[in-house]
Amino acid sequence: MQPFTQVSGRAAPFAAPNVDTDVIMPKQFLKGVDRRGLDRGVFHALRFHADGRPNGDFILNREAWAGARFLVVGPNFGCGSSREHAVWGLSQLGIRALIGTSFAGIFNDNCHRNGVLTVSLPSAVVEDLAARAGRPTGNALTIDLPAQTIRVEADGLEIPFDIGPLRKDALVRGLDAVSATLQHANDIRGFEARHHGANPWFR
Repeated sequence: MQPFTQVSGRAAPFAAPNVDTDVIMPKQFLKGVDRRGLDRGVFHALRFHADGRPNGDFILNREAWAGARFLVVGPNFGCGSSREHAVWGLSQLGIRALIGTSFAGIFNDNCHRNGVLTVSLPSAVVEDLAARAGRPTGNALTIDLPAQTIRVEADGLEIPFDIGPLRKDALVRGLDAVSATLQHANDIRGFEARHHGANPWFR
C-alpha cells in the first residue's frame, strides 16, 4: 500500500449527497477476476456518454481538474453496497483523499485499508473547500497527514483535521491489514512454537 505522508494536487468538487457505491463503481465492472482496469469504471455513467465518449461537462473530464488527487464530496459518501471495488477504482484513478462531512461506515473502512484518506470536517468548512475547489485558480491543496492539516495553496489557509491514531499510523507507513499483522510475525511464530510444544497432539 502506498504510504500517505504529504500529498499535493488538484481538488475537484463533487458535492452531491448520498453518492452510493453503484455510482462510484457500477456493477458491470465487478466481473473481473482481478483489480485491473477499475479506474475506467469510476463514475462511469457520469464520466462517459452512452457511446463511450468522455462527457466534457463532468468535473473530472475538465482540463482544470484533470488528474485530481482529492475529491470534496457531499454527505454520506459511499453509501449502498460494501463493494471494495469502488475504493480500488478511486485509487487507480489517482484519488488519494476524500474530504466531506460524513462517509458510509464500510466504505470508510475500505478506504483506510487501501490507502485512501477520508477527512471529516464540519459542513461549513466542506462547503468553503468545495467552493474553492470549484475555481480553477484555487483548487490546489496539500494534505499533510503527519501534521493533520489541509493547506489551500492559493492563499495559505490551513485547516486542521482529526484522525484516529491507528488509522493515521497505518496510512503514513503504508500498512494494509496483512502488512500490519506481519509486523508481529516473530511474536506469532513464537506463540505457535510454544503452543505446539505444550500441545504436541494438536496439529
